[in-house]
Formats: sequence, C-alpha cells, structure tokens
Amino acid sequence: MQPSIAPRTESARSKRPAIVAAAIDRFGRDGYEHTKWAAIADDVGIGQTALYHYFESKAHCLLTIMRTELTQSLERFQRTTSTEEDPAEALRLAVLTAYEGSARDALQRRILQNHVDLLGTPRPSQKEEEQRQKARALVREIEEAWTDLIARGVQSGAFPERDPQMSARMVLALMVGVWRWYRPGGKYELDKIAILTSQAVLRVVV
Repeated sequence: MQPSIAPRTESARSKRPAIVAAAIDRFGRDGYEHTKWAAIADDVGIGQTALYHYFESKAHCLLTIMRTELTQSLERFQRTTSTEEDPAEALRLAVLTAYEGSARDALQRRILQNHVDLLGTPRPSQKEEEQRQKARALVREIEEAWTDLIARGVQSGAFPERDPQMSARMVLALMVGVWRWYRPGGKYELDKIAILTSQAVLRVVV
C-alpha cells in the first residue's frame, strides 16, 4: 500500500472551500451538466479565471467532490465499527452513521451516486486522472471494509453462511440507492430513512 499523501494546506484566504461548497450546491440542485463553471465563480464572488488556481476544470472539481465523499464514507465506517464487538450492532450503527450529516452532505452523496460511472473511464488530464484513481481505490477499500465486517459476523456465527462479498455489495447497493431520490427538505426525513434502511440491511444479512 502506498503511503498516504498529506492534504494540501490552504491559506486562511483560500477560496477552495467556498468553491467546493458552491459546486456541491449547484451540482446537487441543478445537475452537473446544467451547471456553468462561470456560475460557480459568481456564487463565490471571484472571476472565472480564478477558479483555475484551484481546479483545472469543472470535471476536476466534480471528481474531487466524489473522492472527498468516498474518503468521508470510509472514515465514518471505520470510526463507527472499530470499537463495536457485536457484528450485528456494528452493522446497524454503520448504516445509521452513513445517513448522518447536513443537507449539503446529502447533496454530496447524491452527486457521487449520480456520477459514479465517471470513475470507470480514464480522464484526459493528469489532475482529473489522479482524483479518479484515488476514488476508485476508495471504492474498493469501502467494499472490502463492509465485506470484512460481514465476514466477521459469519465467522462468529452471528450471520448465516453466505458469501460476505455478495452480501456487502447488496447492502451497499441498498444504502446508496437512497441518494438517487432523497431530497433535503422533502417528504421523507433522513433519520427515518436511516432506521428503515438499517432494518432492511439486517434482514438481508441476518
């Protein structure tokens, strides 16, 4: 495994966080294809050319958002499951934790799921490709983490004898599917969705 690379240090005057936040809001609300790169610059209050100091393209920004969400997803899972010895309870908590966050977090997760196919095709620029490769590695790491948890439950007798990888893939498909239709402020409350999904996941695995 390659050593992790220290994150880029931004100055207090950096516009990068504001650009990312504006992009999440625009991509999540209006759609990536319908968002003009210049509109994000307007939202942040900078000229369009200033965007290129932080991102070389709109696609580079999108891939960065996707990689960030995958990183956060893995961190949430590891934080939630690392101290829980009961596999079933760890699984339940991992699902519930996956739905925690702000309205912008929900949009970020929606953006990831709506554009996950982008990770399957090499990108034309080095920076875009770097983000794509990091995201692909995280996708594999996340699946392995969920597979290992379910395998631990099978080995302990908490879960029936089934292929842990297949179960993990079914669980992840069930969980991420929510982000394709969930809308912040909509009819369905996220905490109730989290409970229902955790119950469904346990039925799938147990």
